[in-house]
Amino acid sequence: MSSATTSGTWPSMSTTPPNLAGLGTDHVTWGVPVGGGKSGYLFRGGTVDVRLDGTEFTLGTFTHENFPIQAMPAPQFDVDLQVAVVFDDGTEAAFSFRFHHNETPNAGPNPEDEVDLPSFVSPQTVTVDGEEYAVVISGFKQGGQVVRKFISAENGANSADVVAIFAKAGRPEIAITQVRHKGEVKGSQADEFVEIVNRGSAPGNISNWVLGADDAGQDFTFPPGTVLQPGQRIRVYTNQVHPQWGGFSYGKGRPIWNDQGDTAKLRDTGGTTISTLGYGKAAP
Repeated sequence: MSSATTSGTWPSMSTTPPNLAGLGTDHVTWGVPVGGGKSGYLFRGGTVDVRLDGTEFTLGTFTHENFPIQAMPAPQFDVDLQVAVVFDDGTEAAFSFRFHHNETPNAGPNPEDEVDLPSFVSPQTVTVDGEEYAVVISGFKQGGQVVRKFISAENGANSADVVAIFAKAGRPEIAITQVRHKGEVKGSQADEFVEIVNRGSAPGNISNWVLGADDAGQDFTFPPGTVLQPGQRIRVYTNQVHPQWGGFSYGKGRPIWNDQGDTAKLRDTGGTTISTLGYGKAAP
């Protein structure tokens, strides 16, 4: 593990909204206020621990200042972020990302603004110890969970950590990262799940790959056309369907994963084990 210092600026936008200010700084604002402040983006970096083995780390903290403003001529637009990273050995790099903003109407059933990223991979790379790496944003960490879309409530400043990965450039890396082996649904434990993440910088096709733990009736085969984008995470539930996590489910009315523990395994179409994760007290 090494440490790095991150900082960010907002150099450009795809539109020029009213009252635009702060381009080229870490705090950009826009809009004509309606009884409060303007809307804006703030990025705060800092000293972070960086690992080059696909482990997630906090790139910085993103804040959306979501105060009521007059209707925008173009309610959806892009805001560019440039993040400078200085490693403890003196290596410097700059990575760019594009945030897509949806300035929703202030009144109505869903007044929350939405922020997502058209691409989660920076086009820039950095070479560390002879290996080329890209930065992949895996999402915004809100309420203890990493999500791909940032939902920003009206009339406040809403923050989330930007969670990222240093990934080897130009390749996928599929890994099991979590096994929830004790569900809260009594009896069936329908809410058990296994979480799988693409920690690489290229899409990973896992069609017909098999998830299991070498026990009868425990195999789950991913359907054709299952592709994980860089930084994307999915979950395979025991007997629940959650579209935001890919919609995968064993469809079993009984628990799948051993309450005492075991090892979850992910195999490709040739039977090669791609990733394993021990879980519970009885994990090997």
